[in-house]
Amino acid sequence: MSVTSTEGGTGLTRLVHHVRAVAVGERTAFSSGTLTVSPAEAHAVLTDPALSDVRVSWASPGDPVRIVKVLDAVEPRTKGPGGGGIFPGFVGPALPQGRGITHVLRGAAVVAAGFLPRAQEAVVDMSGPAAPLSPLGATHNLVVEFTPAEGAAWEAVYEALRKGVLALAARLAEAALGAEPDEVDELPGLPARDDSRGLPRVAAITNLQTQGTFKEVFVYGRSFGSTALPTLIDPNDLDDGAVVSGQLGHPSLKNPTWVFQNHPVVAALRARHGVDLLCAGVVLSPEPVDATNTELVSAHAARLCRAAGFDAVVVTKEGGGNADADMALKMDALEDLGIPTVALYAEMAGVDGTGPSIVVPPTRATAMVSTGNYDERLSLPAVERAFGGDRVDVAGAPAIDAMELPTAVIYSSLSPLGWGRLTCREAV
Repeated sequence: MSVTSTEGGTGLTRLVHHVRAVAVGERTAFSSGTLTVSPAEAHAVLTDPALSDVRVSWASPGDPVRIVKVLDAVEPRTKGPGGGGIFPGFVGPALPQGRGITHVLRGAAVVAAGFLPRAQEAVVDMSGPAAPLSPLGATHNLVVEFTPAEGAAWEAVYEALRKGVLALAARLAEAALGAEPDEVDELPGLPARDDSRGLPRVAAITNLQTQGTFKEVFVYGRSFGSTALPTLIDPNDLDDGAVVSGQLGHPSLKNPTWVFQNHPVVAALRARHGVDLLCAGVVLSPEPVDATNTELVSAHAARLCRAAGFDAVVVTKEGGGNADADMALKMDALEDLGIPTVALYAEMAGVDGTGPSIVVPPTRATAMVSTGNYDERLSLPAVERAFGGDRVDVAGAPAIDAMELPTAVIYSSLSPLGWGRLTCREAV
């Protein structure tokens, strides 16, 4: 099949291959919807001096399996042999992407799971009531478990995992390079400032957690630290893995790499692009922990949106507490410049939902969408197997046991990037 990218080379073409079944075999391959993984090949990709051992296992939708201590999840993608530039700064060179052709294995994920310091407990159930609450409950997950090398620094362990999981995701997608795609998605580049269609230019501000090692996000291979200022990127950069998660806090409020790759707000704007709006870009913004930098970043984000000619903005966050202040200040700053804004918030309203739901609300902006209540309790049934660890520490129970957990523990269940399926409603 011959495919060329759209808009004279300024757009991105996604060739989507649906993964309907998975297997383990002697070689990694993709055929007729079945993704086969060679454990030996996976081990070779993941080998690093900081890791004494790695193990891979499949966990599929409907399996009586629980994945605990989830760290990150990545959708397999590649732009050609060896990755072809995918995940720039990690697998490919740190150069602008978002153009040409990208192969996607839809319905699969590579998932790192195991203990790391500062990582809060994160759980995914592949069956039962919690399964629909996490994006990973509906994907075939190649779970990567690991044993640190003796004496290895924890920072080196996580760096090895991050690079290894991204490289493995690229290797899996490479197996589909010769296969006929199930879908072809043509994604336009950024609209020109003088676009004459007369439609409102709507963009997304995506706040990234920036609190240091184990609570950081990478952009083009570099930590997007608290000293960074808001940056405008083409949404297509996200599809090629320009944003990679290294954030291990607030599991339900975490945006794993898989969710950045499939940015739900961007997907919603793209669906309406050229119909009643123009998808005008994504502003990446840090989430500083001190008030002075938070105010500075918020003011810069609003000014950048005005300079880019945005008519409206959707604001998202990652994490809780300080992240609410980032959202509120940005919303108010945008409103002060005459740019309507709406924000996605998870609520922390107590078990019964009657407590104050937002840590720091805006004072002038008013449009907010709830993604659900962090504190609501869930009853999880027992399972047959668990990957990532033997216990769920927050529940004080073996990982395979029945347990009650807050929604806060379910991985990406309250996604403030817009994936989540939870909302709040008035009690009957």
